[in-house]
Formats: sequence, C-alpha cells, structure tokens
Amino acid sequence: MTDGYEPGFLSLPVPLPRPEREVRELAYPRFTVLLDPGRRLAVATGVNIDGTTLRDLPRSGEWRLDPRVGEDEQTGPAVYARNDLDRGHLVRRRDPGWGDVSAARAAMEATFVYPNAAPQAAHFNQGPELWLGLEDHVLTYAEATAQRISVFTAPVLADDDPPYRGIRIPLRFWKIAAWESAGSLAAAGFVLDQSDLVETRDGLLAAAPLGGFRTFQVPIAEIAALAGVDVGPLMAADVLTTRGIRPVEWRPLHSADDIVL
Repeated sequence: MTDGYEPGFLSLPVPLPRPEREVRELAYPRFTVLLDPGRRLAVATGVNIDGTTLRDLPRSGEWRLDPRVGEDEQTGPAVYARNDLDRGHLVRRRDPGWGDVSAARAAMEATFVYPNAAPQAAHFNQGPELWLGLEDHVLTYAEATAQRISVFTAPVLADDDPPYRGIRIPLRFWKIAAWESAGSLAAAGFVLDQSDLVETRDGLLAAAPLGGFRTFQVPIAEIAALAGVDVGPLMAADVLTTRGIRPVEWRPLHSADDIVL
C-alpha cells in the first residue's frame, strides 16, 4: 500500500509543497516524502489524517532504509549512533494510522523509514511542551472536531547547517497543518529552532549545556521563503492573516493555549 499523500483529501485541493530543486518522490501509505538526495534528508513531507477514524495502536515497526533510493542518498543509522540525536519522525507514527486496523497498522509501520527521519536533539523529539506537544495538539484537534487534516513537515535545509558525519544537521524544522473551516481552507504554520542545542565536536554531537528550543507560530509565507518551497494555496489560507492577528510576526509558543487555529 503505497498510495502516498492525496492532494484531494480535503474538499479543497492542497498540493504537496515542493522545492524547485531535484527531489526523489517516495510514496508510502497515506503520506509522501520528497527526499533531497544531495542533503540526504526530506525537503518536504505530506500526510493525510482522518480524525474520525484515528487509531491508537501499540508501537510497532523497525527503522530501515528505503531500497528505492541509494544508501548514499538517505541518512541512515550511522548518523544516529553514540550521540544525543534521535531519529525524529517527520510524518509521525500515528498520523497515517486511521481506518481499519490492518491498514492503520501498515501505515504506522511505514513511517519507520529513514527518508522520513531527520536528526533531532533528544529533548526536541521528546519534550511534551514543545514540538511533540504541538503535534499532539494537532492530532487532538483532528479527533475532537472529527476533522480531516493534511499536515506538511520537514527540516529547513540551510546552506550553513553544521556538518556532521557526512551530512549537515538541520537547525530548524517547519510544519503546516491545513483543514477546512466554514467551507474554506484554513492553515497554520510553525517553526521549531534547535540551534541552541546543537554542538558538534570530536565527531560527536552533544546537547549544549545552556540553551533550549524555541517554538513559534509563523506566517506561512515566511516558511515558504525560509524552506524554499512552493506552498500553493496554503499561504492565502493562513489563519494568522485571515483572522487579522496583528502584528503578523513570529509568535513564541509556550503552551497549547498560545496556538491560533
């Protein structure tokens, strides 16, 4: 089952955000990864989430390389060994896990593939008050409102990201959630910055002794510029602009109550 991200999942079509540069398009059950073969990391991912039939199944699946692309085009297990890096799911395990049990389980297990991972400092990936809490909030919103939601996530692949074991560690990550509201498309964009926690030395990566994560809700137009992707109709659907939030700027998030949806 490799149907991939469906642009028509919402009643209003939402194409997968795309960069201008060459990518490898990899379809999985209910999600798609656009892999940058030079950076060996995803430049965009898209997943369809049906809040009415989401499953909460036991964790299963083993991290593996995708045989459709060369090992030199994906960031494999060597980068994550003996350091403080997590294999950070881009499309989260639960995101495509909806519908009947067998299909939900197959989709969840498909997320354990290295093109769907990016190096994240451990607390980034595990902290309930930050990125993980934001992702949980999106899923809870989908379930509570019986919504269909499309979610796009990727690292920002910047030229000045620090080199490490043959790749460059991304310092920022972006996420856009899209849904229908009163017959129109609505979307919200977020950026998490792990710059203060990335320190490379002696070929290893460790958490810096001081500093932390910064999570923001940001204008989707700025995500498009920062990540170098075409976000199509998502920019005009941004709740920060359509709901008149002023000034339109990066909103630091300290809890779910700070999120505008």
